[in-house]
Amino acid sequence: MRLALLSDIHGNPIALDAVLADIQAQGGVDAYWVLGDFAALGYDPAGVLERLASLPQAHFVRGNTDRFVTMGERPEPTVEDVRDDPRALPRLLEVAQSFAWTQGAVTATGWFDWLAQLPLEQRLVLPDGTRLLGVHAVPGADDGYGIYPTMSDTELRTALKDCAANLVCVGHTHWPMERAIDGIRVVNLGSVSNPMAPDLRASYALLTADESGYELQPRRAEYDHAAVIAAIARSRHPGAAYLLHFQRGAAIPRWKKELNEA
Repeated sequence: MRLALLSDIHGNPIALDAVLADIQAQGGVDAYWVLGDFAALGYDPAGVLERLASLPQAHFVRGNTDRFVTMGERPEPTVEDVRDDPRALPRLLEVAQSFAWTQGAVTATGWFDWLAQLPLEQRLVLPDGTRLLGVHAVPGADDGYGIYPTMSDTELRTALKDCAANLVCVGHTHWPMERAIDGIRVVNLGSVSNPMAPDLRASYALLTADESGYELQPRRAEYDHAAVIAAIARSRHPGAAYLLHFQRGAAIPRWKKELNEA
């Protein structure tokens, strides 16, 4: 059996199409697992959802931004944060407008209910008995810091506690990596869109499995960032500046910033 595992498309069909084309160039797959963050923080939420829903044997997981769009929750800053520091007000307004824009787009195109019904996880027993778990951030949660390179063994062990799996695949941090602890292998797929510098290519993984074992192959796919930048401008997305800083290679992961500041 062969699975394509991808995450964090963020309303970018150009990046998604590049990944889907690379999958076909590698010989295709039997099924797709897509681990959340489908629509928000991108210029074409409906275009991405249409492509994903049309994939054969596709299985999906909810990401934190999918929850923000459908359940009315929002990322930081909060109203309380703004009360404590009024300088956070512009960011609060940008976040509110960005997610309202996406909510309107998925509602108007008939995708709201589909997005709202996504499960928190996917599970599968591979032919060799390996228990595969797919989640967005960590087992049991779609948010938080996720799985990132500088987390300690203690933090990783806590994140994977009671996951009931041998292989855990995640996204969320937009940084592909892999760790192992206590017999559990955890693989971060990175992101299809909204990349972290310096590698701006889309990232995903191919899983090949049979009775003798499995192989997980990280993949990268080039896509046209200039075309994405132009599409963002045409979309009049209220958070365009935030979207553009990913495509221009200006986004740095939180864990790396903290490492530089230490």
